[in-house]
Amino acid sequence: MDSPPARVASPVDAIADTYTEDLLELDPVLATFVGASGHDDRWTDFSAEGARAQADLARRTLRALEAVAPVDQEDRITLAAMRERLGLIVELDEADVSYGRLRVHDCPVLSLREVFDLAPRETTEDWAAVARRLHTMPEAAASALRGLRSAVAAGTGPARRQVEALAEALARVPGSGFFRGLVDEAPAGLPAALRTQLAAGARLADELHEDLARTLREEFVPTAHERDACGEQLYALWSRESLGARIDLAETYAWGQEELRRIEAEMAQVADQILTDASKGAPGRDREGTWRDSVAAAIAMLEADPSRQLVGRDALRDWMQETSDAAIDLLDGIHFDIPPAIRRLDCRIAPTDEGAIYYTGPSEDLSRPGTMWWSVPQGVTTFTTWREKTTIYHEGVPGHHLQMGQTMLRADRLNRWRRLVCWVSGHGEGWALYAERL
Repeated sequence: MDSPPARVASPVDAIADTYTEDLLELDPVLATFVGASGHDDRWTDFSAEGARAQADLARRTLRALEAVAPVDQEDRITLAAMRERLGLIVELDEADVSYGRLRVHDCPVLSLREVFDLAPRETTEDWAAVARRLHTMPEAAASALRGLRSAVAAGTGPARRQVEALAEALARVPGSGFFRGLVDEAPAGLPAALRTQLAAGARLADELHEDLARTLREEFVPTAHERDACGEQLYALWSRESLGARIDLAETYAWGQEELRRIEAEMAQVADQILTDASKGAPGRDREGTWRDSVAAAIAMLEADPSRQLVGRDALRDWMQETSDAAIDLLDGIHFDIPPAIRRLDCRIAPTDEGAIYYTGPSEDLSRPGTMWWSVPQGVTTFTTWREKTTIYHEGVPGHHLQMGQTMLRADRLNRWRRLVCWVSGHGEGWALYAERL
């Protein structure tokens, strides 16, 4: 089937592209994460003032969108999506909760290290940008602490568990050798002065992470909320950030409980089938609640199966790559048309030990491939494939890599905001979870 002709950029696209460029100027860390070049030596202002600058940009853009009319369906989608996403940025700013966030999987203090996973490191200028970012990291950390202090003063500071968990994660960074390892990757041909700057920057980054961990423990743990809950009003706002829609919280909570019961019943059914197949006889459950025993027994049996075990990080990485490559081969041309530019998913062991498995998309120019990362906890050397095969599908193909990679390729139809910036977790993670069952 022939591809439809490329669209001519509309006034709506022009506003979206201008917003994107202005946003990336305000948020250079985001620019590195999405693979937009030209911002890799600077940091985002994580303070309340920085958050308000982004909210003001959203306000100006929304006003500009009011003055244009859509010319086609793509424009109508862009307008609806930008009004919802940017409108929520404004609402969060008006609620005074758009700064000072601490989350164990995504927040400013974690990005101080994580951004270097994706920083370009090919040319001498790339490495000079890395050095500049290392040496200006204290400014970024200071802005993050200012934002956190402003949140505490406003009564919207973090919960104790978040602070303690993040302090622990930050304290582990120096011992992981991440920044020393980053500098060791630098090619031998770099100027001696730049290599010296990189080494000094790595030491500075390690010391800074130690200081941040200490500051969180000494200053913010004593003032942190004992309860994790944020309250119904704030939860309603943050749920919209995740879902892109307003929901009935009570109804959704009841649905969630029903879903949990359904999943538990399915777990019991699958566990029974595994045990039945293994023993050639029904395992039986003679009292209420003992389905948990069946699940535990099935897990123990799978964990002990040598055919489902991998030993060593190299074996894990190779299995990730082989499983990903096989999924692409099986799906391409039958269930999906996977463009050649994204047929390769790079599978790596992450240079950290948090235990997370995650995906980072390709850069805008596709020079950086889509990558699946596995962060292996310290001391873990044996892995079981039965637990994680669907995770490969979730993070790779047909999950995030197919979803985000093909979106990045659609410059002929989608503006930069839709390709680089627009992300709704309920849709993105929803697709990846669905992809696990495909």
